[in-house]
Amino acid sequence: MKPKLFRVIGLMSGTSIDGIDAALVETDGLNYVKSLAFMPNPYEKSFRLRLRSHLGNKAGCQDPQVASFERELTELHADIVQQFQKKFNGIAQTIDLIGFHGQTIWHQPAERSTIQIGDGALLAKITNIPVINDFRSADVRAGGNGAPLVPLYHRALSAKLPKPVAILNIGGVSNVSWIAGESDDEIRAFDVGPGNAMIDDWVLHHTGNDYDEHGLLAATGRVHTEIVDKVLALPFFSQKPPKSIDRDVFKNLMPQSLNPADGAATLTMITARAVALGMKYMPQKPNHLYVTGGGRLNNTLMRWIRDLAGLPVSPVDDLGWSGDGLEAEAFAYLAVRSHLGLPLSVPGTTGVPEPMTGGRFHEPS
Repeated sequence: MKPKLFRVIGLMSGTSIDGIDAALVETDGLNYVKSLAFMPNPYEKSFRLRLRSHLGNKAGCQDPQVASFERELTELHADIVQQFQKKFNGIAQTIDLIGFHGQTIWHQPAERSTIQIGDGALLAKITNIPVINDFRSADVRAGGNGAPLVPLYHRALSAKLPKPVAILNIGGVSNVSWIAGESDDEIRAFDVGPGNAMIDDWVLHHTGNDYDEHGLLAATGRVHTEIVDKVLALPFFSQKPPKSIDRDVFKNLMPQSLNPADGAATLTMITARAVALGMKYMPQKPNHLYVTGGGRLNNTLMRWIRDLAGLPVSPVDDLGWSGDGLEAEAFAYLAVRSHLGLPLSVPGTTGVPEPMTGGRFHEPS
């Protein structure tokens, strides 16, 4: 008997905090995945600034201001689901599940603590669609890092690619999946360091723009190597995987007294060199590095990664994958795995002691 196919919407608001991505996939939660539709939804600037104000708040929804914001965030996700169904009316009307990542505001796996705000029960009630959320908590409680969670989706997508292969996601934080085969002992994954978060924060503060478009600002600046070396001397970068890190760990390491271009160049080089450092923690050198996430659109960053990594580097778009929608697709896929009681993480991806399922299921009320 063939496995049941589910039609699922994945919703992702990541560490770049630039918006909510919605993606529709058809999948059995195993090896079959078909990407059907994608819709990006940038945050309004005022909303994004308010979201930033809650990052690092380990009280979570025990803080009334966070609880109020969580409801607003959830209602925004619900509105996006409804817009998505209208836009893709022919294929998005009958939905089996929603995979709702929510927004990470606190992530300290060493303390067995992670917080993603987003009310799954409320989202199910508004949309009248079953919802799975809270993907990371079970992994963290069991002693895993709770991140990255996308690697099992990378494995499903890359089934026909020559192995070993590596998939690098450059969001607010950068993480990489190394895949040598289909078994759990042939996959490794870990956060490699900062992605776009520090660059975006710098550019926003110094220019008012949300990001360094195509890396043009960094391309005109001078890299201050002494600052790059100081950041990369942090213990995290010499720590063996599996490992994960929160975007806020780096916020106090912003360069001081640099002009906007030099700061952008220096921070971009930190991200590029962190990726190159990550290569040494792979069991075997991959034959190709494919890049997803917003960072792949930064031409300066991509050029520097190519120069430093010592292997071919391409955007995942070259494979026909959705470079913008991949994480949202992943949480649609993981929602099905959660529903089926299948692992979302394995020891080689998060350091969890054994393959671990997760997520919480909410029926519409």
